[in-house]
Parts: sequence; C-alpha cells; structure tokens
Amino acid sequence: MFKFFICFIAGIGAGLGTGFAGMSAAAVISPMLITFLGLPAYEAVGIALASDVLASAVSAYTYGKNKNLDIQNGIVMMVTVLLFTLFGSWIASMVPNTTMGSFSVFMTLLLGIKFIVKPVMTTKESMATVDPKKRIIQSIISGIIVGFICGFIGAGGGMMMLLILTSVLGYELKTAVGTSVFIMTFTALTGSVSHFAIGGMPDILCLIFCVVSTLLWARIAAKFANKASAVTLNRATGVVLAVLGAAILIVNLTTK
Repeated sequence: MFKFFICFIAGIGAGLGTGFAGMSAAAVISPMLITFLGLPAYEAVGIALASDVLASAVSAYTYGKNKNLDIQNGIVMMVTVLLFTLFGSWIASMVPNTTMGSFSVFMTLLLGIKFIVKPVMTTKESMATVDPKKRIIQSIISGIIVGFICGFIGAGGGMMMLLILTSVLGYELKTAVGTSVFIMTFTALTGSVSHFAIGGMPDILCLIFCVVSTLLWARIAAKFANKASAVTLNRATGVVLAVLGAAILIVNLTTK
C-alpha cells in the first residue's frame, strides 16, 4: 500500500508537470522512488523514463489534436537532441565530477516563477511570420544545445526545451509545450529502453503504478491546458513548476 501511495503521488506530480509544461517525469519520480522506497538511482530513472513515454505521447496527441504542435521542426530538434545527448554523455564519461543533479530542480523552480511573473504571450500569428528556413536552423542549433547539456549533465531536458522554445524560438506557450512533449516521447523511449537493457527489468509494481498514475494526470493536465486561455495557462504552468521545483528540492535536501 505504501509503495502504491508513493508511486501515485509521484505520478501526480510527474503527470501535471508533463501535461502542463512538457517536464520530464524523471525530475519528479526519480527522487521520490529513491528517497521513500529506497530504489537504486539507475532503476528509479529507468522507471521514470518509462512513465514519461506514454504520458508524453498522450499529451502530444492532445496538443496535436488542438493544433498546438509543430511536428516538422519538432522532428528536426528531436533528431539533433538525440544525437547530441549521446555526444554529451560520451564527453561527460571522460570528465570527472560533472554531475549536477540539482540543475533541473533549480531550473524547474525558476522557470515556474518566470511564467508567473513574466508570462509568454506570443501568438500563433507572430509565430507564422518567422521564415521556415530560419526556424529549421534555429531548431537544429537549439537541439544541439539541449542535447549536449542533457547528455553532459544528465538532467533538465524538458525544462530546457520549454525555455528555448518560448524564449529563443518565440513559440506560443501551448505550441511550445506540445512540441516539447512530442520530442520527449522519443527521448524518453530511447532512455528507458537503454536503462532496462543495461540494468535489467525494474520493480514491476513500481513501474506499473508510476506509468498509470503519470499517464492519467498528464491526460487531465493536457486537456485542461489546451482549453485554458494564455494567461490562465501561464499562471497554472508557473504554479505547477514552482511547487514541483520546491517539493523536489525539499525531498533532495532530506536525503542529505
């Protein structure tokens, strides 16, 4: 019962973060499973990534159905992110002490505050004025940056993509989140398969509980987000990210 409770709570946080902001479930689920259930870090990350796959996929479907998804540039960025995540991981393996586990936590908290204080009010009309070739080049450069940092540091992918899509590429918030979860579906799938291939199958009950809970709450969050106004979505996303960031920070501090 305790295992189910922890996985369900972790899934709520991960699902809301994914559906509202394209956040990686690993940022929420991993510290919860490690802290409260004593799972090995590698196994916890594998479960979190597996939970991310379906949650991101159903969120991407919901955003796509509401025409809030840029598939063309999303595919370009996704391929670049995957390639440079591998490159970043290879570089990190040769450099000692590069782990920055708190990176994604602080980024989540700060990004949440940013959405509350300075909401993204870009419109689809202003997005359409950008030259398609310029957008593809921007997507490639952004994918290189996100992929390398994720591979090198090992965290922060979803948050970095959301930040770059809104602040650098000038995406409207719903389209940014939709494109982010679309990319995260494939990056999470790649990550989870490699984790299970290397580390073996994880705790099956934890895996099932986390996947189902994350999927349920991601679906709820994505449906709400696509019906909400820009102002409401910015505030809701900001609150969710700020609360999750603070909660994960507290959980991390209690383990030290």
